[in-house]
Amino acid sequence: MYRFIQSVIDIYSKKQTVPVGRLHTSVTASLDETLSRLRADFGSSADLTIRELNISGIRAAVITIDNMTDKQVLAEGVLMPLMCSSFTGTAGEILDELRLKTFYTPELLEITAYEDIGERIMSGFVVIALDGCSTLLSVGLQGYASRSISEPESDIVQRGSKEGFVEALRVNMTLIRRRLKNPMLRFETMNIGNISNTEIALCYLSDRASPDILARLKKRLSQVPLDTVLTAGYLVPFLEEEKDRSFFTGVGISERPDTVCGKLTEGRIAVLVDGVPSALIVPYIFAEYFQSLDDYSNRAYFATFTRLLKYCAFFISVMLPGLFVALGTFEPEMFPTLMLNKIAASIASTPLSLTAETILILFIYEIMREAGLRMPRPLGYAVSIVGGLVVGDTAVNAGLIGAPTLMVIAISAISSYVVPDLYAPSAILRMLFTIVGGLLGIWGTALLLCVVLVNLCGKSSFGVPYTAPVTPSSPFAFRDVLIRADWKILSKRTETIQDMPGADTKPDAGNNGRSDTR
Repeated sequence: MYRFIQSVIDIYSKKQTVPVGRLHTSVTASLDETLSRLRADFGSSADLTIRELNISGIRAAVITIDNMTDKQVLAEGVLMPLMCSSFTGTAGEILDELRLKTFYTPELLEITAYEDIGERIMSGFVVIALDGCSTLLSVGLQGYASRSISEPESDIVQRGSKEGFVEALRVNMTLIRRRLKNPMLRFETMNIGNISNTEIALCYLSDRASPDILARLKKRLSQVPLDTVLTAGYLVPFLEEEKDRSFFTGVGISERPDTVCGKLTEGRIAVLVDGVPSALIVPYIFAEYFQSLDDYSNRAYFATFTRLLKYCAFFISVMLPGLFVALGTFEPEMFPTLMLNKIAASIASTPLSLTAETILILFIYEIMREAGLRMPRPLGYAVSIVGGLVVGDTAVNAGLIGAPTLMVIAISAISSYVVPDLYAPSAILRMLFTIVGGLLGIWGTALLLCVVLVNLCGKSSFGVPYTAPVTPSSPFAFRDVLIRADWKILSKRTETIQDMPGADTKPDAGNNGRSDTR
C-alpha cells in the first residue's frame, strides 16, 4: 500500500520535461540512398508512392502519399511537365528551372533536411528528388477529402453566419481571412506531438495582440511533451497557469469563425489545430461565457435581458439543489407554509432522506445525459421516453422519489443548458453544493460559495485577471459585462484584453522556464 501511494505521489509530483528539439539530417546527393532510407522509414506502408522517371538523362523520383494530393493536378501539373519537357544542365540547374519556370504553384519550397521529406509528403505535398542534387523540391498540391463547411451543431445563432470550422486547417484559416481582410492578420504554423506531428496555427492581429502574451503562448506550446495531439483539448492543460486548481478554464473554445474574429480584434490569440473543427482562444475570462454573437445582433435592451437571464440561470443550476437540501434539512421554517406541507408530505412518503434523494436523482440524470450523448441517434428517443416516463412519472407515483425534489433537479438541469460551455463545472459544483448543503446546511453552502468566489478572483489567464473587468473593476469595460450597451457607446472606444485593469502581460519567468504563477 505504501509503494502504491508513493508511486501515485511520484507521478503527480514529477516535473514536466521539456521536449528535445528535432534533429536535422542533411539530404545526400544520391537518389538511391534517399529512397532506400525513405522506404526503410515507412516500411511496407501501402500509401507511400514513389514514381521514378528520367529527366533529360538524369534519374528523378516523385514522392507522394496516396490520397493526400490532388491526382489530376499531380498528373497535369507535375508529371506531364517533367516527362514532356526537355531540360539541360546539371541536376541543380534543372531543379532551379523547375522552381522558377516550370511549376506555377504558389507553394514551392526547397528541402535540405531529410526529416522534412516525411513531414511534407504527409501534409499533402509532392516532393521531387533528382539524382546528384542534395536539394529537393516540395510542391503544394493538397487534395485530401474534407468535410464541407456547415453550421456548427453546438454553437447556433439566430442572426449570424451559418459557417463553422471544419477539420482542414487551411480551410479554417481561409474562413478567418475572409472576415478579417486586414494585412495585420498573422498566421504562424508549428508542429506539436512527437509521434503525430500535428500542425497547428497561431492566429492574431499583430497590432492588437500583446507581444508578451504571444511569446508566453509560444513558449508553452513549444514545451508540450505529448506524443499525439488528436483534439484541441489535449493542449488546454498546458495553456493553463501552472498549479491552477480551478473548475473553470482560462482557455476558450469556439466553432464559429465570426466569434474568433471578434476575439482577435480584442487582442486575443486563436490556436487552430489540424483535424479539429474548433479553435482555442487565449486569454479567456469568466464574463465571456455569458456572451454570444446574438447579443450583438439584437437590440441593446433585449441583449441585456438575455445576458442577465444567463447569469441567473447559471446561479440556479449551481445553487438551487444545494439550497433546497439545506433549507429542507436544517431550516424548513423558511419555506412558505403551503410549500412546506407539500415538501414534508413528499419526504414522508419516500424511503430516502432529502439529501440522498437529491443526490440519487442528480446521479440518474447524469447517467441519462451521458447515454443520450454516446448512443446512436435513433436510440436517443428511447432514452427520452425512459427518462420521462419511468424515472419521472412512474418513480413519483411509486413513491420512490418526491415530486418537489424532481422539480428542483429539472429546473437546475434545464438552467445548466442556458450556458452550455459551463456545463462541466456547473455539474460538479451542483453535486458539491448538494452534499455540503445536506451535511452543513445553509452556512455550509455559503462557505462553499465563498471558496468558489475566492478561487475565481485568484485565477488568471495569461496574466489577465479571470474576473476582469468586475474585479479589478473597469467602469468603461463594464458596459459589456452584466449589460450590453448600445453600439453607439461600444464603438466610442476599443479596448484590448491586455488593457484590462490588473493585467500582467510580462513574459514567463521562473524555474526552468516554466509558466508563471499568480
